[in-house]
Amino acid sequence: MEDDCRPLLGSEPSGEGLSQRGSAGSLDSRAKRPFYVEPRNIVSDDPQERISAEAAVLNSRVQYYSRLTGSSDAVLSPPNHVIPTAEEMYIYSPLGTAFKVSDSDPASSNPSIVTIFAIWNTMMGTSILSIPWGMKQAGFTLGIIILILTGLIMLYCCYIVIKSPKAIKGEDTSNWEFPDVCRFYFGKCGQWSSLLFSMVSLVGAMVVYWVLMSNFLYNTGQFIYNNAHNVSTSDSEFGTNGSVRVICPYPRTDPEVNGTSYLGATGNHTSDGGFEVYWSKTGTIPLYLIILLLPLLCFRSASFFARFTFFGTISVVYLIVLVTIQAARLGFHLEFHWFDPSELFVPEFRLLFPQLTGVLTLAFFIHNCIITLMKSNKNQENNVRDLSVAYLLVGGTYMYVGVLIFAAFPSPPLSKECIEPNFLDNFSSSDVMVFVARMCLLFQMITVYPLLGYLLRVQIMSQLFGNHYPGFIHILVLNVLIVAAGVLMAMFYPNIGSIIRFSGAICGLALVFLLPALVHMVSLKQQGKLTWLSAICHSALILLGVANLIAQFFM
Repeated sequence: MEDDCRPLLGSEPSGEGLSQRGSAGSLDSRAKRPFYVEPRNIVSDDPQERISAEAAVLNSRVQYYSRLTGSSDAVLSPPNHVIPTAEEMYIYSPLGTAFKVSDSDPASSNPSIVTIFAIWNTMMGTSILSIPWGMKQAGFTLGIIILILTGLIMLYCCYIVIKSPKAIKGEDTSNWEFPDVCRFYFGKCGQWSSLLFSMVSLVGAMVVYWVLMSNFLYNTGQFIYNNAHNVSTSDSEFGTNGSVRVICPYPRTDPEVNGTSYLGATGNHTSDGGFEVYWSKTGTIPLYLIILLLPLLCFRSASFFARFTFFGTISVVYLIVLVTIQAARLGFHLEFHWFDPSELFVPEFRLLFPQLTGVLTLAFFIHNCIITLMKSNKNQENNVRDLSVAYLLVGGTYMYVGVLIFAAFPSPPLSKECIEPNFLDNFSSSDVMVFVARMCLLFQMITVYPLLGYLLRVQIMSQLFGNHYPGFIHILVLNVLIVAAGVLMAMFYPNIGSIIRFSGAICGLALVFLLPALVHMVSLKQQGKLTWLSAICHSALILLGVANLIAQFFM
């Protein structure tokens, strides 16, 4: 009798919450609902089969459940035994045909080659411009060694992040990101820590973009003005002569002095003329960008700018071609001085090497979005292999650019100390190929900058207000703060090398070294597999991240 009084559609059985039954975006086949197609013309070249009696009954049963309540009420949604399996999923039409529904969206699954180059394209950012400078700071030989070791360490930490959701048992982690994993192990503190440092990396990237956009816009305008008025800047630039002019914007009197002593111009070529007054790299250009970029940041959706992300790949490919051509024209200028500097060459091993490790931490950083990228990989069993190949390509690209620029830098007559944090600054503004590179990078950054702002806005506003667009005033205040940070840095400290290394060391400490290592050790301990050797090695990773950050303040 007690069973007779029980409602037919009751609550979920114990151990199976509503979240486990899936949602519209879930990958669980039980969450997919066949839907009714009203009688109308359906265009298709390949109807697979006629509707069977069993299929018609199934469709009627689903329609019955759908009429019991609104689709928003999950309690009265069709129970699991009504939902067909993935192999039996069809769109049923009263016209007499059934169309097979694939188990997953084909557009969301990519082959390994697409996944590999997606990771490569995502990691290839502004850091590539600072790799030659970082190798100069560390020394040529030590720079190569550090680049290889840092890439391997970052790859291992990224591997930990990918494996972390799968190590959690008894939870549906198919839609989890790394902040969700941190919340599972460390509560709200872990989740907020990962989100905070993820935002630090985004803000750092946006500041670097503002500095670089100011640089590229200035040099683009300078190139156009000089060609229109037949102005030659060779007399005001300290550099070489020849078909490929290489300049030293800030020639140093002492090779051991790190960027404080100058002999020549500051790069603005200021004079009493009106153009130089209103077209200043650190004076007016950062302010001009506000007129263009602040309105773009306030767009409600960033989908329009996402269509231009392919310019990132084009820009990087063009940079590689540019470096190859310039190196072929200049030739190699290498002379090994292992520990002592010379007038024109830096030692192979330098105590300034933490500056390179800081840059590389951001250059290899993809840990906050690697889970999302890997979800679209068609063959999930190849994730580790594809990630390793992607890191190999990224490291090879950085090595290629860094080694060629350092080796081809003409010493003599210039000193290797003249290599700038943005290696494009070592080429004259009158160089046509470099002008094209700056134009491509400028357009790419103008389209990517609103995307970075959108990601930052979603993370902050969703946590504070539960809505990624709570109101125009909220968004405007946030955007003004972001833009102000970029303008101030571009005007008073336009050193992208230092900005990259500090932001890389800060976000890398949490998202690369600390949280992945802690998650891995806690997971192993819960499984009873944590050994002393593993604990020591992963604790050493955390200490390495701490040392990397502290060292940046003494360089």
